[in-house]
Amino acid sequence: MEGTMKVAVMNGIGKMGYEERPIPVPADDEVLVKLDYVGICGSDMHYYEMGRIGDYVVEPPFVLGHEPGGVVVEVGKNVTHLKVGDKVALEPGKTCGKCKFCREGKYNLCPDVVFFATPPVDGVFQEYVAHEANLCFKLPENMSTLEGALIEPLAVGFHAANQGEAHVGQTAVVFGAGCIGLVSAMALKARGVSRVYVVDIMEKRLEKALELGADGVINSMKEDIFERTNEITGGEGFDLAIETAGTEITTNQAIQLVRKGSNIVLVGYGKTGMMNMMMSLALDKEVTFKTVFRYRHIYPMAIEAVAQGKVNLKGIATHIFDFDDIQTAMDRSVQEKAEIVKAVVKISK
Repeated sequence: MEGTMKVAVMNGIGKMGYEERPIPVPADDEVLVKLDYVGICGSDMHYYEMGRIGDYVVEPPFVLGHEPGGVVVEVGKNVTHLKVGDKVALEPGKTCGKCKFCREGKYNLCPDVVFFATPPVDGVFQEYVAHEANLCFKLPENMSTLEGALIEPLAVGFHAANQGEAHVGQTAVVFGAGCIGLVSAMALKARGVSRVYVVDIMEKRLEKALELGADGVINSMKEDIFERTNEITGGEGFDLAIETAGTEITTNQAIQLVRKGSNIVLVGYGKTGMMNMMMSLALDKEVTFKTVFRYRHIYPMAIEAVAQGKVNLKGIATHIFDFDDIQTAMDRSVQEKAEIVKAVVKISK
């Protein structure tokens, strides 16, 4: 497909603009996707606010966005499992396939991954993208490309549930009712966890958690979280905790509130990357800490869960912004975190 496309670029901290760039040409093993929706992730907001995450530094003009869903409009000559018109969710990280981690199936740990919107690799706040066909997953007819864009954060939630060995009969707690906390809660329910409780200090986010299927919520600013836990668990503590807020307080609350021998899954990134933890208590309880870095082998599972109605993925998106208003989309996502649970940019007209 010849021509140019509109691309939203970050021109500096807090500054968005647009460029015209050539529509990419798909290689033999790639497909060209016309993007319909791209989610705004917490990492996008962090790059937008701070210009960096750790050693990853933005050099403008830079394209944000790594949660895409769209429609195939062109296929490379070696592609047989996709055709023009297929709706797809795009897994944003291309790995080397040769390192020890890739060979072991832990490809999310590949040191040479090329991941959308991780400097210096541009993201996909743009109209078209050429992407490896094996990383484009066909959506069933009863799923929309909006849901396709939200498969990426849902994959994080399922990976967290998998890391925690979530199963039927458990009572679990999720700290944080942002997007990742909510998809983690839904993933736990989809895996059969009997009761899932969500902790946060923002009432609107807790209301959203109940709307999306949480069995109960705890506003830790208004309630005694320890008393509530004793009421819920009969004094035994939660069987599993997933921490998505990334704070020292909630991480230590997870240690305090789980029963002995349980799993704690750490998902949230703190602002400093450092925290003091109640290690003596963790040792006394013999808890197992698991951590999450993105996901692996999750997209088919996540898509099936949504298609079967086990996960209400559309319910995550509280705000949808037009591509022509990308500055407002980013500004409001940063400034209105108590109101905006998940923002999505609608690329196509």
